Amino acid sequence: MVTLQNHVGKINISREYFTKLIGNTVTKCYGVVSMNTTGVRDTLSAAIPNTGKDCFARGVSVRYVKNKLYVDLHISLMYGVNMNAVIRSIINKVGYTTEQSAGISVEKVNVFVDNIRI
Repeated sequence: MVTLQNHVGKINISREYFTKLIGNTVTKCYGVVSMNTTGVRDTLSAAIPNTGKDCFARGVSVRYVKNKLYVDLHISLMYGVNMNAVIRSIINKVGYTTEQSAGISVEKVNVFVDNIRI
């Protein structure tokens, strides 16, 4: 949970909010086919139907350390796209969307391309 303090009071933002926000942003980027599972827990929840976890929240890991946000993304790209351009676009969109929605700057975005699909 991320806690922000301002002159009015405290604001608590859950990690689930960030994973859904970032996952939704990434899946709308050109060239991204899908989000990939990252661990055993994600793999099992993806295998069980109707667990309530959105498919675009898979593959997103968010850490909040010392007032900075660190994001890890695991994605599949479309065959034939310029991988470097798509990744730069993802990094820029994730930073912009998070800054505009929550007012928190993203320190680092790590994008892992796990798969390329035809």
